[in-house]
Amino acid sequence: QVQLVESGGGLVQAGDSLTLSCVVSSRTVGTYVMGWFRQAPGKERECVAAISWNGANSYYQDSVRGRFTISRDNNKNTVYLQMTSLKPEDTAIYYCAAEPVASRSTVLTSRRSYNNWGQGTQVTVSS
Repeated sequence: QVQLVESGGGLVQAGDSLTLSCVVSSRTVGTYVMGWFRQAPGKERECVAAISWNGANSYYQDSVRGRFTISRDNNKNTVYLQMTSLKPEDTAIYYCAAEPVASRSTVLTSRRSYNNWGQGTQVTVSS
């Protein structure tokens, strides 16, 4: 059983930066691919970024590439999403997701691929 707890959301102005954190707790040691998703009102949950267990591979949605950076510290069981140059359209609930995988270099980007989710943290960007 995997538990994920996000933190770091808040209300910021356009152009500001924010860093989200997600701590992973698991009864078993394993290799987990991690993803950050977001869901705005009336829209589907979408993958913003994802990172392999070994950190060698990552994915970014086109709309955030160059502005967001995903990273992880496996010693701290924590994954981060550093967000810069925030825009009002980045406003959403941000969710952390984890899924055990066999390969340390696998990246998953579909929400249907993840079975472990955090409770979400609200990010609001004002114009």
